[in-house]
Amino acid sequence: MPSAEKLAHFLSSSALCAAGVVVLGFGMSTDWADAVLDCAPPGSVVFNGTSSLKTGLFNGTETKIKCPRIDSPGKPVIVFNRLAKLAGAPIILHALVVILLALALLGSAGSILVTLYNSFSNPYQTYMGPIGLYTCSGLSVCVATLALILYVSNAYLGEMFQTLVKADEANVELRNPKITLKAGFFLLIPYIGVNLLAILVVYLYVHAAYTRRKEQEKPTEDAPKEIMMY
Repeated sequence: MPSAEKLAHFLSSSALCAAGVVVLGFGMSTDWADAVLDCAPPGSVVFNGTSSLKTGLFNGTETKIKCPRIDSPGKPVIVFNRLAKLAGAPIILHALVVILLALALLGSAGSILVTLYNSFSNPYQTYMGPIGLYTCSGLSVCVATLALILYVSNAYLGEMFQTLVKADEANVELRNPKITLKAGFFLLIPYIGVNLLAILVVYLYVHAAYTRRKEQEKPTEDAPKEIMMY
């Protein structure tokens, strides 16, 4: 049966991983960005219309004012459907973001299983031991960080929001996108943080246990050879 110290460390790590799943799950379900774009009819130099988008990873809304000529308040947006109409880099990058976040959730689930298993057993140095936690949580941290980078790249460099507007109304000129990242995006940061903390909690226990074991071996190592012979 594991010691109380080990139980506390691994259960704490498991709780942190579970909290990360809750944070990421909520983040994936809420808004990730708002964007306001100036728009005008084709060939016009008067950009007196706007298209305002509020989007999450999967759904959103679009409000058009004179874009290009008529108003359209609160129109639902299915992100993947719109991006698929024009294909290209935006939908590829957006799909990669969602896939990476799904992998992050899978890694967190693995971390929870490993830490709970270690709380009530002693798998030692197998893949179900601390190494399993380092691998699963490390994977979650890496893919979540990559998802952050890809989403920002898609929003600011990949013209994702321009694609969302033009997929619904091709005959429009767009300029000056004003993008504001929202809670869903920023929740990836605490998610990454709690996974790193989960790794740290277990590492501190493993390091302390290793230090104690080495100290217990010292008397034998330092004993005179005459004593060791007997």
